[in-house]
Amino acid sequence: MKLFNKDTKVAALKRSPLFAGLSQKELEELAQTSEDMEVEAGTVLARQGESGREFFVVLEGEVDVTRDGKQLDTRGGSDFFGELALVADMPRTATLTARTPLRFFVLTAQSFRSMLARSPDVELKVLRSMVTRLAEMVGQEGSAAR
Repeated sequence: MKLFNKDTKVAALKRSPLFAGLSQKELEELAQTSEDMEVEAGTVLARQGESGREFFVVLEGEVDVTRDGKQLDTRGGSDFFGELALVADMPRTATLTARTPLRFFVLTAQSFRSMLARSPDVELKVLRSMVTRLAEMVGQEGSAAR
């Protein structure tokens, strides 16, 4: 089922720091490999501790983010979740539950890795973005400790 056009998806992907270094063409290719979805309120998108295999981009609706059963946040349209699932096989750090009906698209780790196999430059750009983001996070923690 097609809910979103390519331009909407590309604009949403551009907002993710993970894809900051990708060209318009690369973002369009990534958008083409994604799957549009709709779910009802109460649907669990990802469960803490389970292996993650998807990157979610919410375009309409709200998602509750919980960890160890405690509410951390409620996030909505234009938010994204699960970037680590695309590049590392590790357990989910939180549970994501649809608070309202949701419209979103999903990029699976399998389709992302297929794209990387076809376009090795994308992998390098994504890794650079991750390193930059990690360095910023470490810098913020270091300045807070002073």
